[in-house]
Amino acid sequence: MISQKFKKIGWHLDHSYMRLPQDFFTKQIPIKVSNPKLILFNKNLFKSLDLDKYDLDKETWTEIFSGNYIPQNAEPIAQAYAGHQFGHFAELGDGRAVLLGEQINSQGERFDIQLKGSGQTLYSRRGDGRAALGPMLREYIISEAMHALRIPTTRSLAVVTTGESVLRDEVLPGAILTRVAQSHIRVGTFQFASALNDIEKLKALADYTIERHYPDCKEHANVYLSFLIEVINRQASLIAQWMHAGFIHGVMNTDNMAISGETIDYGPCAFMDRYHPETVFSSIDQQGRYAYRNQPPIAQWNLARFAETLLPLIHKDLDKSIELASESVNSFSDQFQTAWLSGMRKKIGCFNKEVNDIDLINDLLMLLQKNKVDYTLTLRHLSSDAIAKDPIFNDVAFRNWYATWIKRIQNQSEGEANSKTMMLKNNPAVIPRNYLVEKALSNAMTSQDYTLCNSFIEALLNPYQEAKIFSEPPTDQDSSYRTFCGT
Repeated sequence: MISQKFKKIGWHLDHSYMRLPQDFFTKQIPIKVSNPKLILFNKNLFKSLDLDKYDLDKETWTEIFSGNYIPQNAEPIAQAYAGHQFGHFAELGDGRAVLLGEQINSQGERFDIQLKGSGQTLYSRRGDGRAALGPMLREYIISEAMHALRIPTTRSLAVVTTGESVLRDEVLPGAILTRVAQSHIRVGTFQFASALNDIEKLKALADYTIERHYPDCKEHANVYLSFLIEVINRQASLIAQWMHAGFIHGVMNTDNMAISGETIDYGPCAFMDRYHPETVFSSIDQQGRYAYRNQPPIAQWNLARFAETLLPLIHKDLDKSIELASESVNSFSDQFQTAWLSGMRKKIGCFNKEVNDIDLINDLLMLLQKNKVDYTLTLRHLSSDAIAKDPIFNDVAFRNWYATWIKRIQNQSEGEANSKTMMLKNNPAVIPRNYLVEKALSNAMTSQDYTLCNSFIEALLNPYQEAKIFSEPPTDQDSSYRTFCGT
């Protein structure tokens, strides 16, 4: 019987978040679905969570990842948070997600296990609490690609179809994603705490988050200022990595910025094909607030909102607290620039630092924009003879830039060959191309064919290896391509 098999599951769930004041969550059992089917299952992540101890069949895991069966030591909750959505503050919360608990693996690492699309909660705000198959597949594909690109991210453990439909602009197949994260604590969680107007509850959240993610801050004289600084450091590094990869999050609301420094919430996200700093894909971003080039300043704006919540904790004198917090937030630009420049040096093969590198890199980006060439492949081609066949090589200005660049890397003690080897390790051959993502989702939703989806994911897990069928840019560069949130 399936009930007997459930007893063998190797969950080691803790519920430390529930030790916070009850304002921060509500207990919530996932709403059962009629006919679940497991369609994607992340074996590598499963193993790293120490859930591979027992040989359970597909039916058993389907029941678990659909929310139809709750592990015996789980205590499901929906988390409360707030957030600025496109600049406007709102009270929010997990309107379609339930946290089963925090899995602790044999290395003592703690990971949230969350079911996304598991039904209505107290925070659903008239929504149905469900998710459509397409957005859940998109999150699985792109989050795992981000992980393979070494960009901090939440991850996807499984996708289950529910056997039920959801109504959006049209009737769509329903699905549930199992998401794994260091935590789901957001800038918006702190905004929610601040709105409670209870400094003890705010302090409880801050102390909990520091203990969980930034324990070294406790060694500093000003623990909460140190906490702010460390969050800023991680976000500067994260956004720089997004920019290196040509990734556009699409909806950088404060509730979509994780305090852990992971990328979270893959709604209308996408990767650039042709390079242009004004690129926007999100259908709901009519003003370009979250365009590619705007991601660093928006991150800083979000961090300013985070700093505001910590003001009562940083210093007892408000003016002094504002001064200290402002100085920290203002440091973001320099930290981002340092992280971005370091990563771009690797992408063009520079081992050492030279004062003219920033001009060399910016000149290259302007040439990419001018020639309307593919960002990912042109940088990849730069490390081999393939660059001579790239369309950009027809531009005399680029060939002049190329001659300057060749001298730059040849003058390094490491030599040209080592530079190009480093470039191949920092310029992927395979990214989640928009047209391939859309084709994989279409095949899955219209004909339940997951062949392309599975093979695409396999290629994305090895992004620095050539995979011809998945490396090519789209033949039709459609500037009207849009992504949708899918809520």
